[in-house]
Amino acid sequence: MVARGLRALRGALREIAAAGRRFSTRPACAPAMDYQDTIRTLNTLQTNASYLEQVKRERGDPQAQLEAMRGFLERSGLKVEDLDRLNIIHVTGTKGKGSVCAFTECILRSYGLKTGFYSSPHLVQVRERIRINGQPISKDLFSKYFWLVYNHLEETKDPAYASMPAYFRFLTIMAFHVFLQEKVDLAVVEVGIGGAYDCTNIIRAPVVCGVSSLGIDHTSILGDTMEKIAWQKGGIFKPGVPAFTVAQPEGPLEVLRDRAQERECPLYLCPELDAFEGDNQALELGLAGTHQRSNAALALQLARTWLQLRGCWGLGELKEVPSGTELVGRLMPLAPTFRPTDAMIQGLRDTEWLGRTQVLPHGPVTWYLDGAHTTSSIQACVRWFRQAALNQDKPHDGSEVRVLLFNATGDRDTAALLKLLLPCHFDYAVFCPNFTEVSMASNADQQNFNVTLETALTRCLENQQTWTRLLEEKAGQDPWLSAPLRAGGLLPPAPARGTLLLVPPAPRPLNSPALVFPCLAQALRWVAQGRDPHLAAPTATGAHHPAASSGAVLLQEAAAIRVLVTGSLHLVGGVLRLLDPALSQ
Repeated sequence: MVARGLRALRGALREIAAAGRRFSTRPACAPAMDYQDTIRTLNTLQTNASYLEQVKRERGDPQAQLEAMRGFLERSGLKVEDLDRLNIIHVTGTKGKGSVCAFTECILRSYGLKTGFYSSPHLVQVRERIRINGQPISKDLFSKYFWLVYNHLEETKDPAYASMPAYFRFLTIMAFHVFLQEKVDLAVVEVGIGGAYDCTNIIRAPVVCGVSSLGIDHTSILGDTMEKIAWQKGGIFKPGVPAFTVAQPEGPLEVLRDRAQERECPLYLCPELDAFEGDNQALELGLAGTHQRSNAALALQLARTWLQLRGCWGLGELKEVPSGTELVGRLMPLAPTFRPTDAMIQGLRDTEWLGRTQVLPHGPVTWYLDGAHTTSSIQACVRWFRQAALNQDKPHDGSEVRVLLFNATGDRDTAALLKLLLPCHFDYAVFCPNFTEVSMASNADQQNFNVTLETALTRCLENQQTWTRLLEEKAGQDPWLSAPLRAGGLLPPAPARGTLLLVPPAPRPLNSPALVFPCLAQALRWVAQGRDPHLAAPTATGAHHPAASSGAVLLQEAAAIRVLVTGSLHLVGGVLRLLDPALSQ
């Protein structure tokens, strides 16, 4: 089925291939370049696939990776000791580590401190990864520091070694330069992948460390069990540096405890957020979803510990811990609770973190964006979406259409993720790559040299096939389950007739709500049907197919369209770029 689907796309892919030839990987040689030229030069360092292979090869020798990173840092003009001046909060985890960082940064900014924040990935523009006082650094500042670091590395290259660090390593080094030269009071640094071997782990003396909720992800690098992953995450622990984690399954928690003991690191378990709330004081969070409560609790501990160790005022009065307080499976001391200060309360309330449990109401079309990409984060996403959709006013005539827009990358088990999304009862599932347009030549921020469009489309077709199979299995288990597609009748297997839209090429008639588009712009235009003021109406392309035509009628006539975008932060970033063009400015 996938092979037949790809044959239907050959004509379209010729256009893609032609578009692909527009990339130039020749580094610009002078800093007198505009921002897009700067980003194109940065993109020449996109060797993520080969870098991950290198990480796997060097997994038994972490010093090889960290020594290489130290070498790049020194060639850029900094020493590891210089990073001590940044007063770093170092955060790892599988789920929610970015949200923990966002909460922590916003709390400390509420105290009037000048904050730096390094995170990944970016959603729309790469400069989102390096923030000062909560805002991405300007294009001019990004270009200035990029060329500062790039030229230092060019001038000191050695034929015996790699002359340039890979993309993520380069940005990490650049972030350190930005934070030091812009004289931030502190830097919140999010780990990239894992911890022990991550390039951010050249940080030798953070003020405090945090570990958010653990789960299964990046198994080819970190290992295929939560215990192996916990071992990697615990690699950021440093002697004498306090660390905090949230409730975890017992096995991974034991591993974190053992890693902390090995490294002489005092590790504490965070109480739930309820413990910080008084009888009449429910803490308001800027990020939606019940899963954000544990992230906020961890952020409170990180922020308060940082303030305490840096001798700052306004720590929040400690509460008495009842002597009988117990936590099932507790393997480490429970961190103290305290009454959050006004600045802490404001920081939690004001936190923004795009692409995570984000709702964009655009007239009759409401977009629900969440970059969940693990089984547990998808489960949390489903809970949030169902609750958020239930809280919306229902159309009087009941004509509500639910659409799933999904993609996943890397070595993730997409069948497991898609199965978790079935309870949302989507009328349509739309699959497409993370590319905003068929040609990405004009958008260097979202160019990815590691994934070809043909590979991405193959993945989308496989996801489409999986979704169809899951629906058929569910219908077979439940004879009372109505057909998922409410209009259009049976779809005969038909060629794409030169369009860029695919439905499952089936050996028999199939009533399927699954569609594939080659880029986000086409997918969003079809979903919105001209009813979102931020999107143009769809063209006639693809309208020849019954699934597209019947779906268009339903979407045009529905009183409400609710669209969940999930599976990949890169997918969410592409959607945000199209729905909120100001983010690209």
